[in-house]
Amino acid sequence: MVTIAACQELHQDWLKSLAGATGGRTFSTHESEWVWLPARRQLVLLYPQRIAPAGIRPGLAEGMRLGAQSVSVWLNNAVSYAPLEAFGFRRGPQPMWMSAPVSAPMQYSAAPAAVDPEPAEVSGPDAEELAAGRGHPRTGWHVTTRSEGTLTGRAWVFVPSQQAQQEQRRLREEAEQRRQRDRTAAAADRPAAGRAAPEEPPARRKPASGSLGGVFGLAVGPSSRRRGYGTALLSRAAAVAAAAGADRLAINAAPLGAELCAARGFELIGRGQQLTLDLR
Repeated sequence: MVTIAACQELHQDWLKSLAGATGGRTFSTHESEWVWLPARRQLVLLYPQRIAPAGIRPGLAEGMRLGAQSVSVWLNNAVSYAPLEAFGFRRGPQPMWMSAPVSAPMQYSAAPAAVDPEPAEVSGPDAEELAAGRGHPRTGWHVTTRSEGTLTGRAWVFVPSQQAQQEQRRLREEAEQRRQRDRTAAAADRPAAGRAAPEEPPARRKPASGSLGGVFGLAVGPSSRRRGYGTALLSRAAAVAAAAGADRLAINAAPLGAELCAARGFELIGRGQQLTLDLR
C-alpha cells in the first residue's frame, strides 16, 4: 500500500534531483530542509514536521542571497501553517496525492505520447530543466503529446534508482538525527521547572512494497484539453515507470486534474498543503 509519506518522500527526491541537474542545491536550517531551483529562481521548503521560525528566517535570508523571486512550502496536512503567515506566505490550491498500479493507466491508449527528451518548443526554465532527463543512472524521463507535430502536453516521469533511494534514505536519517540533537540541546537550555519531556524520535517508516514512480508537472494546453492527451500522458508515463522497475505510480494532482486521474485508475491517498511567498 502506498502511503502519503512515501508520496512526499518521492516528491522531495524529485525536487532534489531537479535541483542537482540544473545547478541548484539543497541546504538545511533549524528543522527545515530547502531546495534551490535556479532555473525558476525558486526556493522550496520540503515538508517540515513543524514550522520553526528559527529555521525559516535564515532559509529566507539565504534565498534572498541566491536571488530567489519566489518561495514555495510543501506541507503534510497535519502540520499547522499558521506560523508561515507571519512571514507573508499565502495558501495555494490544496494538492491531492493519488496512486495507482502502473497497469491501471496503461490499459488506455498512449499513441499520441512519447518520451521526448529535447522538444524544440520548450523554452525558458522548462528547457533548462530538461537536464533532469540526462542523469546517470537515469531517473527522469520527459514525455510529450503531439497533434500533427504540434506540442499539446507534457509531463515528467521520475523513478529513483535503488542507489539514489538508499542515498536519500541515508540523508533523511542524518537530517532526523540532527533535528533530534537540536531538540535535545534546546530542552537542556530550558529552566528545569518548565522543561518538557524530550520528544521521542519518530518511528522509522516501513518502505512500501515494490518501487514507486512519480508523475510530475503534467500539463495539457488549454486548447487541447478533453481530447485524450492527458490520458495518453498518464498511460505512457505508466509504461515508462514500469520499464524502470516501478509497480505503482503517484501523482500530485491539482483539483482540476484529480477527476481525470480518478477516471484512469488513481485513488486518493491524502491531501497536502502548499504555500507561496512572492519576493519580487
